[in-house]
Amino acid sequence: MTDWTRERAKTFLEGVFGAAVRSADPKAVLAGFLPDKPKGRCVVVGAGKAAALMAAAVEEAWPDVEIGGVVVTRYGHRAPTRRIEVLEAAHPVPDAASEAAARRILAEVHGLGPDDLVLVLISGGGSALMALPAEGLTLADKKAVNRLLLQSGAGISDMNRVRRRLSGIKGGRLARAAAPARVVTLAISDVPGDDPRTIASGPTVFDPEAGEDLSALAARLGPGLPEAARRRLSAPAEPGAPFAADYRLIATPQMALEAAAARAREEGVAALILGDALEGEAREAGILMAGIARSVRRHGHPAPMPLLLLSGGETTVTIGQERPGRGGRNTEFLLALAVALRGEPGIHALAGDTDGIDGTEDAAGAFVAPDTLARALSAELDPADVLARHDSYTLFDKLGDLMRTGPTLTNVNDLRAILVA
Repeated sequence: MTDWTRERAKTFLEGVFGAAVRSADPKAVLAGFLPDKPKGRCVVVGAGKAAALMAAAVEEAWPDVEIGGVVVTRYGHRAPTRRIEVLEAAHPVPDAASEAAARRILAEVHGLGPDDLVLVLISGGGSALMALPAEGLTLADKKAVNRLLLQSGAGISDMNRVRRRLSGIKGGRLARAAAPARVVTLAISDVPGDDPRTIASGPTVFDPEAGEDLSALAARLGPGLPEAARRRLSAPAEPGAPFAADYRLIATPQMALEAAAARAREEGVAALILGDALEGEAREAGILMAGIARSVRRHGHPAPMPLLLLSGGETTVTIGQERPGRGGRNTEFLLALAVALRGEPGIHALAGDTDGIDGTEDAAGAFVAPDTLARALSAELDPADVLARHDSYTLFDKLGDLMRTGPTLTNVNDLRAILVA
């Protein structure tokens, strides 16, 4: 396999990405993680980009169980269900539907007994989709905080520490509301390290950080932070009594990377997983990965060639005060990679968000080849200037190199694949 044309590399990398997404398909994996069927009622609630498809998977696996409940997913991420109601709300900034969904979910789990089962279906995006302001805050406060978080460059763990503190349902509050019913959480992880407290801000797990002073994070968010939110972040709360959680991860970034690597090996390409929890600025990650790929190509590697370098996790894009162009963290990563590679032959790359939406755009990610910079210049686009303006989507769109999958109805975070031939 030495003839790696542009189209062949693109087809190969898209196949690898598809294998990663399929590994996190709730219809394929969820049934194996279900608990014993309950003696009493089974109430299904949940939030996230995969919540609707997860609900459909529960219905399919338990046709003989009396099931009811409600889940909320992102607008356009609905899947057909018969017994579990599916609501839609906004992401990444919550709206009135997000607050209404959170109140519906709390109402569904109220008044249950010890023989009842609450199945909580959690996936990435749940923080915004199930947004109930804590006492003393308004939805406008929550929306302002979410916008500031998205602009701040904060990592997903810090974002969710803030969200837990400002929520009336996250940080274990949903599980407390469901007591004394048995609560089992089935989760698809989209966060580095698969920390249950961080996935959708941990609505069913105890939050030992509830008593911490988060004033440093409040200061990072700047003067635009609503005063009510600033006070709550700076005033440690009472964490309450610890409680155990039955929490089951049905799909994770590492599982997706292993599926991608297996697909590559099936096609005769060696694969090296660099990690499932890479964080930091997207453009800096692109520069770093360009250096690794260039070194492998020029100096070799113990693994046979060609070699596929795989990584997962969630990078960030710090916007600052300037008005940005169009883009997401994956297209920004790829443009930085291409600029750093300077047309190095034999290196192709693809990066995308496994939910099918990179940031707020209509593409999952994009594709880079050795001719990307030359083609951009021929189209009168200056890649370095485009990168500085955070307008990577526009560049890849004009080149025809965006990857549009549509909503995948799952989410195990980003997948970056670099083919070195």
